[in-house]
Amino acid sequence: MTTESKQPRLRRSISLPLLVAYGVGTMVGGGFYALLGRVASHAGMHTPIAFLIAAGVAFITAMSFGELASRLPYSAGESRYVHEAFGWKWLSILVGWAVIATGVVSAATLTRAFVGFSQDLILLPTALGIILFVAVLTMIAIVGILQSVWLVTTITVIEVGGLIWVLAANSRQLSKLPDRWIDVMPDATWASWSGIMMAGFLVFYAFIGFEDMVNEAEEVHDPRKNLPRGILYALIITTALYLVIAVAAVLAFSPDQLARSRTPLALLVSRQGKTAQVIMTYISLLAGVNGAFVQLVMASRVAYGMSDQGLGPRILAVVNSRFRTPIYATLLMGGFILAFALWLPLEVLAKITSAIMLVIFATVNASLVRLKLKKVEVTEEITEHSIVIPILGCGLCILFVMVQLFVATR
Repeated sequence: MTTESKQPRLRRSISLPLLVAYGVGTMVGGGFYALLGRVASHAGMHTPIAFLIAAGVAFITAMSFGELASRLPYSAGESRYVHEAFGWKWLSILVGWAVIATGVVSAATLTRAFVGFSQDLILLPTALGIILFVAVLTMIAIVGILQSVWLVTTITVIEVGGLIWVLAANSRQLSKLPDRWIDVMPDATWASWSGIMMAGFLVFYAFIGFEDMVNEAEEVHDPRKNLPRGILYALIITTALYLVIAVAAVLAFSPDQLARSRTPLALLVSRQGKTAQVIMTYISLLAGVNGAFVQLVMASRVAYGMSDQGLGPRILAVVNSRFRTPIYATLLMGGFILAFALWLPLEVLAKITSAIMLVIFATVNASLVRLKLKKVEVTEEITEHSIVIPILGCGLCILFVMVQLFVATR
């Protein structure tokens, strides 16, 4: 895994605050803005419980990712982790391309969400909207990582501001929680929990993104310390926002009303007038841009990292001397995103992403278990957790997929 000495390298330009903003932007993205209504259609009044279950699974695995990123702060993180743990080249390649697939399919999901949001404002043919959207994002991603991160950070501030606005607009509904908490809590029946588990599997997509942060490892300042912190900070912020808004949503509107809306967060501010609804629709559009853009950047960096390590086509490891970005990897990922977005509907894309990512998470947790058992020494100070964490993370990810398959066949 050698690299030519004249080959330009990635630039370290991401600080801890920018990294946290990047992670929040990845997770908050268009997934939450687009999927809240669909989650409500499965879980009903128990929608917050579905978010809580998905958050629990994500949090355990995030701790494993934090330790692995501290041990091995390189691009193509998941592929590198598996290679260091098991030494099987075929498995490293498989995991790496599976990660790329989740980035591509996730970006395609958010592309679909963006076009759906835009159709609430203008008459735009779906195929034309998808083509224009992917082309513009790909060009921005080629320009440079610092510009890309600042774009993501700026949109993230707007997104989070939109979520805070939603909370403020529904504060009176939240004040009713002490009297209505019984409506939110599920009973012990299969009918309630089957819907919650199906919704939890779908909403897990809205938590995907913290793992993307490890693939920016070669562009982060002091990655051994900042990556574990950044991952946990971003996940805590995102989870808090999701849970409170999910509670506000089911107390303010019926699950059927939420399910029928293409822009459910715009519905949540609709009582403030038409202008408020239009503004929130524009924020939803930005959320779609943010989420899709981050996934495009992530997928191109994984393709670059794998190829740089000899696990992919050498051309994908070429870094443009002017922009210092992996130009061919970015163009290829943009082409894949375009194809999937034109081919599959939003909810199917989200479920595919969740399923693949849970399998990857199980494998990554198993890799950390293996590294701990091998007692691999690290010369620098790292963030370290008990071996119980990756064992629990691996089991939860596998269980989540199995339960979903069981529910789907009932």
